Amino acid sequence: MSRKLIKKPIKFLFVSGGVISGLGKGITASSLALLLKSAGYKVSITKTDMYLNLDAGTMNPLEHGEVFVTDDGMETDQDLGHYERFLNQDLSRDSYFTMGQVYWEVLQKERRLEYNGKCVEGHVHVPEEIIRRWKKAGDNHDIVIVEIGGTVGEFQNMMCFEALRRLKQQQPENVSLVHVVYLPIPSFLGEMKSKPAQSSVYDLYRLGLQPDFLVCRADTHVDTKRRQTIAFNTGIKLDHIFTNPDVDSIYEIPLIFDQQKAKQKILNQLGLPPKKRNLTAWKNFVKSIKTAKKPVNIAILGKYFNSGAFQLQDSYVCVIEAIKHASWSQGFQAKIQWFDVTRFEDKSEKKLIEKELANFDGIIVPQGWGSRGVEGKLEAVKFARENKIPYLGLCFGMQMAVIEFARNVCGLKDANTQEADPSTPHPVIHVMPRQKKYLKEKKYGGTIRLGSWPCKIFPKTLLHDAYNSNFVQERHRHRYEFNNEYRELLEKAGLIISGTSPDGKLVESIELPKNIHPFFVATQFHPEYKSRPLSPHPIFSSFIKASAKSRLKST
Repeated sequence: MSRKLIKKPIKFLFVSGGVISGLGKGITASSLALLLKSAGYKVSITKTDMYLNLDAGTMNPLEHGEVFVTDDGMETDQDLGHYERFLNQDLSRDSYFTMGQVYWEVLQKERRLEYNGKCVEGHVHVPEEIIRRWKKAGDNHDIVIVEIGGTVGEFQNMMCFEALRRLKQQQPENVSLVHVVYLPIPSFLGEMKSKPAQSSVYDLYRLGLQPDFLVCRADTHVDTKRRQTIAFNTGIKLDHIFTNPDVDSIYEIPLIFDQQKAKQKILNQLGLPPKKRNLTAWKNFVKSIKTAKKPVNIAILGKYFNSGAFQLQDSYVCVIEAIKHASWSQGFQAKIQWFDVTRFEDKSEKKLIEKELANFDGIIVPQGWGSRGVEGKLEAVKFARENKIPYLGLCFGMQMAVIEFARNVCGLKDANTQEADPSTPHPVIHVMPRQKKYLKEKKYGGTIRLGSWPCKIFPKTLLHDAYNSNFVQERHRHRYEFNNEYRELLEKAGLIISGTSPDGKLVESIELPKNIHPFFVATQFHPEYKSRPLSPHPIFSSFIKASAKSRLKST
């Protein structure tokens, strides 16, 4: 008689936040995932967002940060990018869901009579659906880490915490909660205050939850006295209260947690023994960050930086991290400067910006949408091309490079993208044929070309030099593309098509000849999505190498 295999229960580690938003729950979750993976466990990680959007695709990047895309085409929160970079593994659509998806599914099940005629109630069936999705994210894994979006006390994520309470009640031995809080140091007091952190824990108590661990975010390390005060007033074990200070690089956080034996304590809480311990590669990587001294100056010209009186980086976080990965691996410390491209459209500012850009070793024009800032981006591309400054265009940045070449090299003065000017006489960038129907029907969300697609790379090109391969898989997120009706004209003028879809119908990458420009490469896909700390993306590595060489020549 065959013995029936007993399936081991999935262990859940939840990460919630309190006091203020933007504490870095995603970095905490990613760091803990890395540590648990290093202990020999198969780890999955998922983000639960409180928004009613069905995905992150239609969210304004200035409000929500950069949209990240998985191989299977899910438009997600930027934290998924951090998860992939720290875990060094690809995630799927099961690793992200919104409350919009949850409510949508509950209503669809009601229509299909899957509730057997019962009255469908929010407080009953919505938490059930949330738990189902968490369990699905943990399929074939030992541990699933769940980051709950927002902060405790917000109305929008109440159902998530109720689902967590029920799961913890059902499986107390398999569920653990890490709560991330903030300890301010008001300048008028000069003393670190723990009351906001304590109040945040009390908010969890009111929801029927007690955190097993507390991560204390602060400008500096949280001292023993504050930790003792928090432990006394909240009932959390003193050695389960971790300090997480501001650091020069987010990649130091796993090692800071490891020094506090976070991995061993969490595994013990979940009833799991450590299988092995191997953080050597990560420690060497962090060491390379600290030893990288040679500067390389990179300018990013985009339009999603300014938010009121503040400048934000989250709109281009994957690009920024990819630059850092490539720089550190070659011993360089990237000095990144952001430029608002709309300044280029102001004639009084143009010469000033050109003077500033002349001091940079490389220029990147990243992704973007709509007509705002197009002319500014075109001026940036022209400046990089004419002054032979290494250039990397990403998605919209490739489209801008094609338009600039068509206008200023081929003489098509009114060339443009149909996205910015639907009536342009020379649509060198046009809407993809199958997208026309979506636009006409106003089906904007989730309909663009998404996810991983193959790319054929042509020999003797900069792209081939970077990859050293004839075929690659890269992630996409776009609705407009290179118009093949202009392909012959642009190629005759010197533009190189270095990558296409396998059937040759879609242009995936363009560049300028090596004897004309030191490095001018632009891709319709997003290489930044696949850059990892331990394996920098080859295109970014080639760009940084060219930028460093350009710097040497200029000095």
